[in-house]
Amino acid sequence: MSLNDPKGIVHFAGNDLFIGITPSKHPVTLDSDHTRGAAPSPMELLLIALGSCTAVDVIGILQKKREDVKEYRVEVQGERRDDHPRSFSRMEVHHIITGRNISEKSVAQAIELSETKYCSVAATLRPTAEIVSSFEIIEA
Repeated sequence: MSLNDPKGIVHFAGNDLFIGITPSKHPVTLDSDHTRGAAPSPMELLLIALGSCTAVDVIGILQKKREDVKEYRVEVQGERRDDHPRSFSRMEVHHIITGRNISEKSVAQAIELSETKYCSVAATLRPTAEIVSSFEIIEA
């Protein structure tokens, strides 16, 4: 990393709220008061980061394979350790693909490529968290 690399910035906004500014200058509000839940917590954003990282890969691969995907979503759940710093020990990633005549083999290959080659978020989390993927195909 060099001093010229883009950086994220986090500002304390008071009352357990923070404003994160991404390197691309997008603001994200975060709430560290889990009872209030006025904005996502940092750990919630990790779930979304993993889901969106793999989703970008999987949909791109399925489109290149000319699969007729009508709808696609990824659901991500995390199991956290009891001891501090309460990191994720396991994350479950479930892909739900709706379309016509979607190939199970194509979906499995797309997910595997995302997991092993392309998804940098999974690669970052994997040394400390088990990541388990599953999928279902719904015929449109």
